[in-house]
Amino acid sequence: MDGLVIVDKPGGMTSHDVVARVRRLARTRRVGHGGTLDPMATGVLVVAVGRATRLLTYVTGTDKGYTATIRLGQRTVTDDADGDLEASVPAGHVTDEAIRAGLAAQTGEIDQVPSAVSAVKVAGQRAYRRVRAGEQVALAPRRVTVSRLDLRAVRRPAPDLVDVEVELTCSAGTYVRAIARDLGEGLGVGGHLTALRRTFVGGFTLAEAHPLEDLERWAPQVVTLPLAAAARRTFPHREATAEQARLLSHGGRLPPAGIDGPYAVFAPDGAVVAIVTERDGAARPDVVLAPGG
Repeated sequence: MDGLVIVDKPGGMTSHDVVARVRRLARTRRVGHGGTLDPMATGVLVVAVGRATRLLTYVTGTDKGYTATIRLGQRTVTDDADGDLEASVPAGHVTDEAIRAGLAAQTGEIDQVPSAVSAVKVAGQRAYRRVRAGEQVALAPRRVTVSRLDLRAVRRPAPDLVDVEVELTCSAGTYVRAIARDLGEGLGVGGHLTALRRTFVGGFTLAEAHPLEDLERWAPQVVTLPLAAAARRTFPHREATAEQARLLSHGGRLPPAGIDGPYAVFAPDGAVVAIVTERDGAARPDVVLAPGG
C-alpha cells in the first residue's frame, strides 16, 4: 500500500477532497498530495499513500505543466471563474500581436504577486481566509520561472471579450491565475482564468493519470506506482550492499558515490532504503524509507 497514485482530478473538488477520498478507499490516514490544484482546475494530482508521503517534499518542488484559458475583458475577485465579477472593460480591440507581447512579458524569471485569494500565509493565516473575512490583503511578490508560455489560440466569444488559450511550463509556486490577472492588467482590460488543466508534475503526466472512478473499482489497492518504483522514477539511484542497507535504515552514513543532489539508495532485494544527500564527505540520509527506519 506504500506508493503513488497519479489522479486526474475532476473539476469542482479541492485537492483535500481527493486526499480524503483516497484515504477512505485505501483505508489509511497516511495520504497526502504533491501540489494543490484549485477546485476549478483538473488534471495531474500526485497522491502518496503510506511511506511514500515522505517523497512529497521532492515532488512538490518540481516543474509543472498546464493548459489554460484566459478571458480578457473581465476581472474577478479570485482571478478565476469561481470568483465574483469585479469589473468589465471592453477587450474587443485587443490584437493578437498585443496578446503575444503580453505573454512574452510574463515568460522567464518574473516577480509574481500571488492571487490575494490563495493559500499563502499572512501573519500565520491563509490569505484567502483574510480576504473572505473582509480584509484587504497585499502579498509580497515572489520570484518564479515561467520557462514556456505558448499561445495556442485566440477566440472572440462576444464583441467585448477575448479568450486566450495557452500552454505553459512553470516552476513550483507559480500561480496561473496570477498570469491571467497580469496579462489582463498589462493590456488594460482585466483578465481571469476560465479553465485550467495540469498536464504534468515533474515526470508524472496525464498519460498515467486515473480518474477517481478507477480508484473506486480498485480499492483498497489504489496505489499504481509502488514506493520503490516511485523512487526510481523521481531520483538518481545507487545500489547498496545488505550491510550498507542495514546501516542506512538505522540512520547511518555511507561512503560518498559522487552523485549530485538527493538520490535514492536501494537494497539488494530492490527495496528503497532512503533518500540521501552527499555532504561533509559522506552520504547522509535525508529521509529513511525502510520499514521501521
